[in-house]
Amino acid sequence: MELDNIDFQIIRLLSENSRIQWKDLGEQIHMTGQAVGNRIKKLEDSGVIKAFSLIIDEMKLGLTYTAFVIIYMKTANHDSFIHFVHDRNEVVEAHRVSGEGCYHLKIKVKSQDQLNLLLNELLEYGNYSIHLSIKEIKQQNPLIATR
Repeated sequence: MELDNIDFQIIRLLSENSRIQWKDLGEQIHMTGQAVGNRIKKLEDSGVIKAFSLIIDEMKLGLTYTAFVIIYMKTANHDSFIHFVHDRNEVVEAHRVSGEGCYHLKIKVKSQDQLNLLLNELLEYGNYSIHLSIKEIKQQNPLIATR
């Protein structure tokens, strides 16, 4: 799907407030709410917009530890590891990478005990190195910069 300037404006406004009414969004870009809704539907159908999400205060949920784990697989068959990662809520991001390691995981847990349990389970798939977050200084909006 080829995106035009209006699509990028819609994406920018939705990234600032995904709960905005289509009518209100349309007023900002000089379109009807129905026209905006049609564009948003096309962006969703084409996969440009994958989902609408919430930003949650993790401290209020008790998620106080963030760890970045580099996994060094001990086998060429990664299927069971990928299933393991998908089944674990503590793993909030997982990336297959080039360079150091095979996978980089971002993990959020409530306690060091919970982190240790997960790390023990990871040993079934390979070795790891871990880096603990001391302080989050920026949270990236998943929006790709507009032109």
